[in-house]
Amino acid sequence: MSDSATGARDDVTGAAREVTGLAGLAAGAGEGTRAVRAGLPEPVKHEPTLPGPVFAAHFHLPGDPTGPYTYGRDENPTWTLLERAVGELEAPDAGGSQTLVFASGMAAISAVLFSQLRTGDVCVLPDDGYQALPLVRAQLEAYGIEVRTAPTGGDAQLDVLDGARLLWIETPSNPGLDVCDIRRLAEAAHARGALVAVDNTLATPLGQRPLELGADFAVASGTKQLTGHGDVLLGYVVGRHAEAMAAVRRWRKIAGAIPGPMEAWLAHRSIATLQMRVDRQSATALAVAQALRERPDVAGLRYPGLADDPAHEVAARQMRRFGCVVSFTLPTRARADRFLEALRLVDDATSFGGVRSTAERRGRWGGDAVPEGFIRLSVGAEDPEDLVADVLRALDESAA
Repeated sequence: MSDSATGARDDVTGAAREVTGLAGLAAGAGEGTRAVRAGLPEPVKHEPTLPGPVFAAHFHLPGDPTGPYTYGRDENPTWTLLERAVGELEAPDAGGSQTLVFASGMAAISAVLFSQLRTGDVCVLPDDGYQALPLVRAQLEAYGIEVRTAPTGGDAQLDVLDGARLLWIETPSNPGLDVCDIRRLAEAAHARGALVAVDNTLATPLGQRPLELGADFAVASGTKQLTGHGDVLLGYVVGRHAEAMAAVRRWRKIAGAIPGPMEAWLAHRSIATLQMRVDRQSATALAVAQALRERPDVAGLRYPGLADDPAHEVAARQMRRFGCVVSFTLPTRARADRFLEALRLVDDATSFGGVRSTAERRGRWGGDAVPEGFIRLSVGAEDPEDLVADVLRALDESAA
């Protein structure tokens, strides 16, 4: 939660709106209850439970510029509520943690990396992470920052930590779905004086909480499953250290990488159904993965929820849910393209986490070190039986 969020008031409606969120809930409240109530203001008679988006470039500001809202690039009441909601899910027990929302996941990633690193520093990245990380690496190196990389699986980043200022973890990795031990890596990094940031996009805060596992930052693209409808670009950073988060906030101000109030409001609205969506999509993803495991034409199947997945043991220790993404490889590029064309319930689209299933041949972008026939399948909220049947039918038809 931002410093200015505590005791925030909605100047637009004129009604007092103390941001209390989950303060009145029992400590043992379930995750569905927490998601539904996350970030809501104290009830005010005749006012909506979730106030509408506040569209304001500036605010009434007589006298000295004090108070929570001064200028629309710095703060917005709609962001305040969303930041409180995300913080309550990502770090419910991390007293003093702060949350900042951004225009996109990449804006959030960039804010952490470029606010914490200086010329001469060393940064450790995964070499099998999100497609844009090679671009980030090139920019860091252009600023005189040494970048080392290692695979996510097997905690291989441990081998290149010496002298690092920041360790960037992505677990599960996108698109390969490898998993690393966050607690182990965080302890090793901290012992060497390094900060630790975890990209939590694939897991969501209902799948794992990096700050509870020792990370200094939890970063995610809210574009994906957090909002879940494929209609919002959003990112966020949750951090435990006030000084580090002040630098992240300063970067957001300098870069102007802020979300629109409508996007922030849509994101907050969507969080109310997060637990239902994550549970449904995770269960269906497991069913799809189990069906794919029986297919001789499918190779390289990965899903952390499968008991025989190479990452399952580590994932089961730190994840409460295993996510909505399944990856696998078909024999050729042509076969993969035919498979995607034959699907009826799955859209051929990039991104993941939405209520409508999507899939794509990742090799078409050229930025991932994957085989030409590699498929990333994002499982939506369709009936499991229908989706499994559609995938199996498309496999049969594409084999002809």
